[in-house]
Amino acid sequence: MTTRLAHTRKGSGEPLLLIHGIGHRRQAWDPVLDRLAESYDVIAIDLAGFGESEPYPAGTAYTMDNACRIIGENLEEWGVSQPHVVGNSLGGAIALEMGARGMARSVTALSPAGFFRNVGDRLVALFALILLKLSSYLPLAVVRPALRSAAGRRLIGRTLYVNGDRIPVEDFVGDALALRNGSAFFPTFRAGFTYRFTSKVDVPTTIAWATRDQVLVYGQSGLAQEVLPDARHVALPHCGHVPMVDDPELIVRVIDTTVAEASESEEQAA
Repeated sequence: MTTRLAHTRKGSGEPLLLIHGIGHRRQAWDPVLDRLAESYDVIAIDLAGFGESEPYPAGTAYTMDNACRIIGENLEEWGVSQPHVVGNSLGGAIALEMGARGMARSVTALSPAGFFRNVGDRLVALFALILLKLSSYLPLAVVRPALRSAAGRRLIGRTLYVNGDRIPVEDFVGDALALRNGSAFFPTFRAGFTYRFTSKVDVPTTIAWATRDQVLVYGQSGLAQEVLPDARHVALPHCGHVPMVDDPELIVRVIDTTVAEASESEEQAA
């Protein structure tokens, strides 16, 4: 039996799969979910061992091979084949891997993992993620008062967002609990620290990088352009590592453009 992935499905149209980053949950896509559902059959998933999804069975490694396999098995159960895939951070790397393996009609990767230029880039991500993980263990009695003010939410969320004050208090708390309880965090983190994306993606692909990313810094977009010269590369100005919060309208436009490019390519090939 495959590992069951918790998911939210909404809308109609071409299938669009949304994949969150390490330590996050499918609610990361809430700022854009309803807008995307106006045009697509949107499926936002919790990766195995995150959010409400069960972890892998004991002894199963948190590798890209297993991530793609489990997602593919769940998509098959849901009656979905080759969706357009959108991912952020770890989810962006998985989206690219799915594109390279023929599992996606198009790929939109938002600040994707897998393009570290040097040890410095890896250390920035290491410290940022460990700090986030440790902060999730703060008692809620301490955190809630700080979250009640917009300034507090902006300060606490500054590693991931420019505009963390836009996130409701209960959503902030839910994200913290998901990060605290995510059993897959450390095994995924260990695997991801040495991961590098080197494959070719033959479907329409967009790499969109947040210019104010404090986890996977914007300079890594240059390496992404070298590795994937045929992809469309765009900047996400004034956005942090999770850009769906900072500029949801821009993220929807980026996704729409990628999907439209895929449709045009398929029409030309027909």
